[in-house]
Amino acid sequence: MTFYKYYLQAFFLISIALFSCEQQTPQQPNVIYILADDLGYGDLSCYGQTKFQTPNIDRLATEGMKFTNHYSGNTVCSPSRAVLMTGQHPGHVFLRGNVSGEDISLDPSMTVLPEVFKNAGYATGAFGKWGLGYTNAKGPKNPLSNGFDTFCGWKSQTIAHTYYPSSYVYNGKELPLDAGTFVHDIVMDSARVFIGRQAKANKPFFCYIPTAVPHAAMHAPKELHDKWRKKFPEYDNVIGKYGAGPTEDCPDVQNPIAGFPAMMENLDNEIGAILNQLKALGIDDNTLIVFASDNGAHHEGGHDPNYWNSTGSLRGLKRDMHEGGIRTPMLARWPTKIAAGTISDHISAFWDVLPTMSALVGQSVPIQSDGISFLPTLINSGNQETHEYVYWEFAKGKEQKLFSQAIRKGKWKAYLQIGEPMEIFNLEVDPYEENDLASQMTDIVKEMERIIQAAHSPIPEMTWN
Repeated sequence: MTFYKYYLQAFFLISIALFSCEQQTPQQPNVIYILADDLGYGDLSCYGQTKFQTPNIDRLATEGMKFTNHYSGNTVCSPSRAVLMTGQHPGHVFLRGNVSGEDISLDPSMTVLPEVFKNAGYATGAFGKWGLGYTNAKGPKNPLSNGFDTFCGWKSQTIAHTYYPSSYVYNGKELPLDAGTFVHDIVMDSARVFIGRQAKANKPFFCYIPTAVPHAAMHAPKELHDKWRKKFPEYDNVIGKYGAGPTEDCPDVQNPIAGFPAMMENLDNEIGAILNQLKALGIDDNTLIVFASDNGAHHEGGHDPNYWNSTGSLRGLKRDMHEGGIRTPMLARWPTKIAAGTISDHISAFWDVLPTMSALVGQSVPIQSDGISFLPTLINSGNQETHEYVYWEFAKGKEQKLFSQAIRKGKWKAYLQIGEPMEIFNLEVDPYEENDLASQMTDIVKEMERIIQAAHSPIPEMTWN
């Protein structure tokens, strides 16, 4: 009888185990999306930077995929982030330029990027520069109102011009900082705490890290800045100035030429620490890391993009719709799914991230999205859909007055500054946009004019703000 009882118990346990195996679903991948700020196409050593190295970021390329035709959502910060969150292209999104006073917010009627993950059962956290309203405000300005469980970072986009603010925000509460505190350390430490907590709970997570590096003031930890000042002593008489706004002081930088690689080394070290953490936690193989930049290289706070060839010789900078203002690095690493050392020339843009992540986690693409999933390219599976064209527009001032527009359709690029003739470039033979072919390619001009009419929509008023 005893033998029979043990036999039944063993049979019962084995049956439960087999049933559990049959019911088990594939483990959902973790996602870390790192968004640099004003990082140019040539600012990483894996994209050609020779005056300093970014070995940890380069690992994302050597152990994953490097994109050569990826584009930001705009040529300045806030509208680019609005595109990333909503999946709307720049002719449909509610924001087309930076607005003073940060009197902006996402439309709460839309399902935005973190909410896609939230709906799939993910823990969600954002760490850094939100750029879409005050992070300590109630309502749709706050990242906690847009699908994030946790937020740590700057109070506003303007204050994010300095890495030595008087306060930072954690989960909606503004907290004071001691003078001289390098806030980026707090932000990155908080991101790693979030990653560790979710790994311990065995819960899939979306960790969004919109770092402010290398935007605005060339602030870096003192030991790194001093290291690079020794390498570039001839610029020690140069002072970089940048204002953080009426509520914050932004310390000047002695030798901002040295400050830039110091900033980049600090960011590279932080990403290396995340890679080490994933390995130590045993979740490296099941974590997708994406690295991109919100727009092209800037020329502020003493930064000299010409000295560093920050654009990789592409024409234009931040606030320009030529390639240097909107084409950015994108790297993706997922050890079990993305083949190491691959390079993709697939044309993609920020509005493709929302449908890509929706496909990744098995969620419906939000109805407002204009994007195309590039998941087939990432995992080399299925048919990769392509864009008929990609379109941008940039507006200036509180009134968001349209300033410039751009289109890429295959090898053809159109650039239009309002009030000026359209320029046409063949990027296949002229990637640096040196030869305007508009006078020769009248049919292409007409086609691009048709696309502009179709792609542009009036800028809506933010009645939900």
